[in-house]
Amino acid sequence: MISEIAKPRTGFWPARAATMALLFCSGFLYATWGVHVPTVKAMFDLNDASLSVAMFAVAGGAIVTMSRMARWVGRAGSQRASLHSGIALALTSAFILSVPDYWGLVGWLALYGAANATYDVAVNAQAATLEARYRQPIMASLHGCFSLGGMAGALVGGAWLAHHGSPQWHVGLAALGCAVVIVVGARFMQPDMLPGEAPVARNADEASANIHTPPPALNDAMRRKLNRKLMGFGMLAFLGLVVEGAMYDWTAVYMREIVSAQGAWIGAGYAAFSVGMAAGRFSGDPVRARMGGARLLRLSSLLCVGGVLLALLWREPLAAVLGFALAGLGLSNVMPVMFAASGEVARRAGMASAEAIAVMARLAYLGLLIGPVLIGAIAHGIDLPVALGAGLLCIVPIAVLAPKMLAGVDGRAAKPAGD
Repeated sequence: MISEIAKPRTGFWPARAATMALLFCSGFLYATWGVHVPTVKAMFDLNDASLSVAMFAVAGGAIVTMSRMARWVGRAGSQRASLHSGIALALTSAFILSVPDYWGLVGWLALYGAANATYDVAVNAQAATLEARYRQPIMASLHGCFSLGGMAGALVGGAWLAHHGSPQWHVGLAALGCAVVIVVGARFMQPDMLPGEAPVARNADEASANIHTPPPALNDAMRRKLNRKLMGFGMLAFLGLVVEGAMYDWTAVYMREIVSAQGAWIGAGYAAFSVGMAAGRFSGDPVRARMGGARLLRLSSLLCVGGVLLALLWREPLAAVLGFALAGLGLSNVMPVMFAASGEVARRAGMASAEAIAVMARLAYLGLLIGPVLIGAIAHGIDLPVALGAGLLCIVPIAVLAPKMLAGVDGRAAKPAGD
């Protein structure tokens, strides 16, 4: 029996739309900060090393605090945590360019990273709740909204700077607008699923069959076994993010130095990869519903390998752009599938979705830090095409291991609501 407090006050579609809006805000605010990295460098007259420390503080704050804050999200619930961490994210975003000195900036960026990570865990925990309660895959499209938010944030920021607007006013207004969306949107989110709660029935037969009992309380041995499984998911996500981070940081260099692209073609590889990521995420949910996450990752991994090889072996601008678009399409669903799988195994074991997602994501996000550095080291020692080709060694294990690691986890995803 579910308590009155735990009953959803809104339906599936309002909660889904709200979660999409909150992830759009996450991408928008992250891009707003990214647009002003050169502004920060000029404000404090930083060299590349000092700027790298400041940028690393964002990831450092996220990784250090993610586990502890995830436990808070589990206690507070994803709805309340999304609201509170979203307000914290907006506040830390608003004042990044108002910090008076460099070390204050580093500390503030660490706070921003912690707020961003907590918000990310909370909103993805809400998505996991909606998938489990309604048995309808939505994770990929939600992450597509993050990508759209990033694109919108970059476009708005670029236009603002082109018209010589005040950087402080830009980040302040962006934070204020997103804070309003977060406050309104959080009202439509749903309470997390309780251990043993049955999914929403679609007919009378399912209503009579959906008699669930809470899973046994997690003991230390069960928690260790569950954490090993989540770490396995995190390792697959880590491998995907190593390549994703390398693509974001090195495609423009590859187009300019290896393909000898000129003008707009230099940035076209990055743009094509981003478009491929967004397209794959918005189309990924119905594909996962039909074939399951394991098969989706196997096929999309092969698509990524083919795209990168096309870009490396056919060094013409159009071919390289097409290859990077295919690579983005192939990588797009790695993180959504891992988030969904983490939430599902947590629900079955009686662990809070937020805690499980944090265990996976804490390892996964290291890939975004390591990927560009690793590719850069290989490129410096040998050359860039070899470095990008070596990144494919991270994709092959995803194709090989995903079917075994996801066995029995994503069967629900193959049965979307409405069947």
